[in-house]
Parts: sequence; structure tokens; C-alpha cells
Amino acid sequence: MKPELIALGQYLAGQFDNREQALAEPAWYVHLHLWKRPVPLFLDDSITLFAEQANIVNLNQPYRPRLLRLRENPKNAATLQVEYYMFKNIEVVRGAGQDPSALQHLTPEEVEFLPGCTLEIQVEKISTAQYRFRTNHSPDSRCSFTYQGNQYQVSLGFEVTPDELLVYDRGINPTTGKAIWGALLGPFRFTKRQDFSNELFVKSF
Repeated sequence: MKPELIALGQYLAGQFDNREQALAEPAWYVHLHLWKRPVPLFLDDSITLFAEQANIVNLNQPYRPRLLRLRENPKNAATLQVEYYMFKNIEVVRGAGQDPSALQHLTPEEVEFLPGCTLEIQVEKISTAQYRFRTNHSPDSRCSFTYQGNQYQVSLGFEVTPDELLVYDRGINPTTGKAIWGALLGPFRFTKRQDFSNELFVKSF
């Protein structure tokens, strides 16, 4: 794999929170914990991460479980891409951010690829061995899906360096096109508190 792809996986693999932001602007940003756990799926050409988050006051009630598949962009050698997947049965993986045992035997049949939710990642080299990665949803694309009979639409995006993770995810009203939850006033600013990069490239048995 390209060193840029490996670095991206290393930057994202971890447990994060936005404590400083939540303390500074409590009216606008709740204090969140965010987990991004390496998953032994699509190992031939990708780095795959399970993502989940929870409010600090309800850590035992995590939400928004999703799968991010990081890989080289076949259409543009200068960029990478991230593909988003949803789980067919959320309950199977709920809480796996804190207890990753449920992820070790996850199969491709248990996840569903979301066609409109593939983003191009821009790569910027900021020092000899460090990078800044940026991605945002293209205005002409729609990331939408159906879950339990309800239609959802989201706008996705993030920026990450070795020091900080900015998350731009927002929920979109499919009828009006307006953002209704998430990073409405700017990105959530996360700091890595625990590193999971040592779990990358570990196969399950």
C-alpha cells in the first residue's frame, strides 16, 4: 500500500473526543467520544475502520455505527478515497467501539455498500513523513439510504493530521436540502486519546 494510505489509516485509528471544544462552546457542541477501530475486511487493497460515537453522559448508548473503507483512488493517482458502508443489523456491532470482539469475524455479507457515499480524499504533505488529508461531499452527489423504512441523507467530510481530526458530518433534510444535525456551525474538533493503529493489518482467525 502507498505510504499515504497507511498514514491515513494510522491517523484515523483511535479513540477521540472533543473535550476542549465542548467546554469552550457547550451551547453548540456536545462532548462526544468517537471510536474508529480497524476491521479485518477488504485487507487486499484497503484499510477498513468501524466508526461509532457516543455522548459523554451516555457512553453505554453509542450510535451512528458505520464502516469506512480507505483505498487508493483508481481514477486519480494523486488522491485516495473513502467508501462508506452501513450495517444490515446494527445490533450485532453496537458497542464495538469499546468492545471490538464483535468485529473480528465480520463478513462482507453483513455490510451494505452505499453507492452515493464515496468521497475523494486530497493528500497534502506537510513534512517529511506527515500529511494532511481532506475530504468533503461533492455538491452534485447525494449520500442517501433507507433504514427501517425511513429515508436518510447525510453530507460527509473530515480533515485529519497527526494532531487533530475535524469532522464535518451533517444530517440533511431530504425534502429541503438543509442541514438539520451535526456540524452545523463548523467541524467537530477531535483529539486522539487512545491509539489503535497497532490493530491495523491484523487478520482474524
